[in-house]
Amino acid sequence: MNASPPLRRRPVIRGARLTSLALVAAALALPVFTAAAGAQESLRSTFPGRRLGGGTRGECASRLLAHLVPVSSVYAPAATPTLGLLEGPSPSPRPLQIEFRPQRGAVEPLRRTLPPAPVGVTLVTLPAIRNATVWESSYQCETGGAGGASDPLAFVASVAPPALSLLVTDRTPADLAVQAGLENLRRSCGKEVATAEVAAAFGLADVVTPSWPSRIPVRCL
Repeated sequence: MNASPPLRRRPVIRGARLTSLALVAAALALPVFTAAAGAQESLRSTFPGRRLGGGTRGECASRLLAHLVPVSSVYAPAATPTLGLLEGPSPSPRPLQIEFRPQRGAVEPLRRTLPPAPVGVTLVTLPAIRNATVWESSYQCETGGAGGASDPLAFVASVAPPALSLLVTDRTPADLAVQAGLENLRRSCGKEVATAEVAAAFGLADVVTPSWPSRIPVRCL
């Protein structure tokens, strides 16, 4: 009369509990994945980027500077990120500053100044991108006093709108096309490529004027 319930039922109950916990865990994980994907899509549609820099008056400020990214200026690089910049012709090239900072959060940006370079493509390799990162590039144009470097009132500043892009991690067909174009350019490091081919590969034919040379160098850093 007072016998305990058969012991063989306990494994069945324990297995049912484990199955229930697994289902709950899966249900909780799904909204997190969806939210992350939605956040990436939102960044792509709302980021106020511009892949072309410069455009104002002055020899330095008006020199073309273009990020080799999709038209949206939002780009998901490959696992080992290679970024490309296209610099237009200039009789007096100036240093180029590139900056990377998290899209959110107060973190000191990573800055790098590239030496003055003639017309051509510059490829830069970065560590892997793990979070949305703002990429900004601009020429350093001299302003201030006329006394040159010895003048204490002289300083170096960017006076033109920078090229501004957002680096993300979710890849789209447009990103894959840019990745392929950059990989083709990397095979030509230290050589020259046809200007028209570069313009066509990255949708920049409308900014390449007859003043450009027919072939431009590829610089890899």
